[in-house]
Amino acid sequence: MWNTDNDLCGNLDTDDFRDYRLGFIFYKYLSRKMELYVNKILKPDGIDCDTVEVHLRMLAVQ
Repeated sequence: MWNTDNDLCGNLDTDDFRDYRLGFIFYKYLSRKMELYVNKILKPDGIDCDTVEVHLRMLAVQ
């Protein structure tokens, strides 16, 4: 992740870099919360996020 940060943002001062990294951390938090929520909803149907993602990829290829 560190190398990706360096490639994407180049030379940033400390304050800008902190804001940039906090944005990534917040996005990761939201993504994880959404995944847990979706899995909870899909559980009665016997599927999860990963299963849905695989099916969507298969549809995109067709």
